[in-house]
Amino acid sequence: MSQPERSVGFHPRFPVAGSILNARDDVSRRLPASVPVVAPSMLKCDFARLDQEVVRLTEAGARVLHWDVMDGHFVPNLSYGAMVIEALRGQTELVFDAHLMVSDPAKYLQSYLDAGCDYITVHAEAVRDPVPLLRDIRQAGRGAGLAINPATPVAQVLPVLEHCDLVLVMSVEPGFGGQKFQPAAVGKLRELKGRLPPGCLLSVDGGIGPATIAATAAAGASLFVAGSAIFDHDDYRQALRSLQDLAAGAAVSARSA
Repeated sequence: MSQPERSVGFHPRFPVAGSILNARDDVSRRLPASVPVVAPSMLKCDFARLDQEVVRLTEAGARVLHWDVMDGHFVPNLSYGAMVIEALRGQTELVFDAHLMVSDPAKYLQSYLDAGCDYITVHAEAVRDPVPLLRDIRQAGRGAGLAINPATPVAQVLPVLEHCDLVLVMSVEPGFGGQKFQPAAVGKLRELKGRLPPGCLLSVDGGIGPATIAATAAAGASLFVAGSAIFDHDDYRQALRSLQDLAAGAAVSARSA
């Protein structure tokens, strides 16, 4: 018996065309923009035990796994690809946030849709016009993300924010984990916070830990990508809880000020 043809972005976790808008709405409800969430960066996990790491993080209470995809061209490093992510998709129902640090994201987009990623983020620096890509991601029922590097001004992405479900501010140069947080990211977060469409997640990635997460939360971020601050600890649950408490406290204080 022949197998049915795949629709765009088909995956067992997602409906076929006809209810894709409901699928994207469902993903958004799982990550409300007003609630601080810490996303472990899988770039820092133990690759020899990758499947076990996914289970540990799920059991520790993580809500999102952040997948840093590097091509060795857009950034000077290589990491995993869509096949690895798809192989792990069946291990957990957590939200998968794919961060494509690649030179030609359009070429590989379908692979990450098929892998079951909930959010797919492309870099503003990698494409002349990100709108077609963002539209394709949304039309597949996923959250469309746009990332900016430390040197990229917020003004460059303001015209396309209406097409975004997630905006990611890089607080380090993309390509390597363990870098020092660049404070200029805080100003960018503040500038973006008042410009985002309703429900759009404001994310920050790079050098996020106990000493930096409060400032980024106060500036408006709600999704915090953290690597060493989680994976350097034996107790993932405690590491996640500590970071989330710091972010939540800073966000409440900022709203009360």
